Amino acid sequence: MSRLSPVDLLAVGSLGMRTRRLRAALSALGIALGIATVVVVTGIPASSQQALLDELTALGTNLLRAQPTPRQDDPVLLPESSVAMVQRIGPVTAAAAVANTHTRVRRNDLLDPGHSSDITVLAATPSLLDTVNGYVQSGDFLPRPDFPAVVLGHVAAQRLGIPDVGERPAIFVGEKWFTVTGVLGPMPLAPDVERSVLVGWEAARTHLGFDGHPTVVYVKAREESIEDVRAILPATLYGEIPGLVQVSRPSDALAAKRATQNSYSALFLGLAGVALLVGGVGVANTMVISVLERRSEIGLRRALGATRGHIRAQFLTEAVLLSGLGGLAGTALGALGVVGYATLHRWPLVIPLQVLAAGVLAAFVVGAAAGLYPSIRASRLTPTQALAA
Repeated sequence: MSRLSPVDLLAVGSLGMRTRRLRAALSALGIALGIATVVVVTGIPASSQQALLDELTALGTNLLRAQPTPRQDDPVLLPESSVAMVQRIGPVTAAAAVANTHTRVRRNDLLDPGHSSDITVLAATPSLLDTVNGYVQSGDFLPRPDFPAVVLGHVAAQRLGIPDVGERPAIFVGEKWFTVTGVLGPMPLAPDVERSVLVGWEAARTHLGFDGHPTVVYVKAREESIEDVRAILPATLYGEIPGLVQVSRPSDALAAKRATQNSYSALFLGLAGVALLVGGVGVANTMVISVLERRSEIGLRRALGATRGHIRAQFLTEAVLLSGLGGLAGTALGALGVVGYATLHRWPLVIPLQVLAAGVLAAFVVGAAAGLYPSIRASRLTPTQALAA
């Protein structure tokens, strides 16, 4: 039995598309809209979800705060190497420490030494801002940890009347002038830092008599391991009596983020499936009508020696090509729609590659399913039946 080569099969299968271009374009448009809907209703929620997750992450979903339990008689002193000890925990991505230097701060040296501004002077490690998602609003963050310089928290700067570092102001810390090198922006994750004056770790040792023991250790860890890190932090920081170290519980934003990640847009996927089904019905309808209109062509080909398999392959190939072209066009159209919508709302662009691949594959599958019945029906026509139409 003779067989059609792949080249000949494509030529014969695309004959109906080339001769009936408008009908083919409209049928492919139905598939294209279905696939575009799949991409759009998957990509837009994914981009929106990623934007929401980024906002929740900025709220400190992976941040922990460890500090000694307050005791009157025998205060607990965390090790000077606390940050280095915590950084050795596998899932930890960043760690920093601050310590209360128990030093008074004044706007200038003319104020009464007993004057209290309710502003705490904290020694800070260089990694503090990265750990608590803070940023410098004006100036720099302690460019030299050993230099007598300070950075003002957002609230502390307002209380001291220093909104920026344009004129290189200085304040009186303890009994020494310190240059203000930076002013921090708002830090909702660390309100105690907002209300403090920050001094470099080594500068606090040199100029303020700081003993080097941290008061608070901030830890940032991978979200999936945040509970495990929280469980071992006390023993890591104070192995003698771990119960004397308090660790904050994970932020409520973490639970909200996980709930967002676990929810998926089933309604949107259902809508995309309906649109794809409608497109497939359109292709099937086009192919059935094509068989009815081309009965004479089928009869002539059968009379010239074409087998039922040839006729079946011809119409099945036409349906697959029609759906495939629609799928490719729909994928491109849907991707452009997601890009435009995400850009308009300033969302991160998220288009799952598996969705794009699945969209094109679904188009071919729908085309094959839609063309199966018409191709079988066409192959069952005998030459006399077809030519008599």
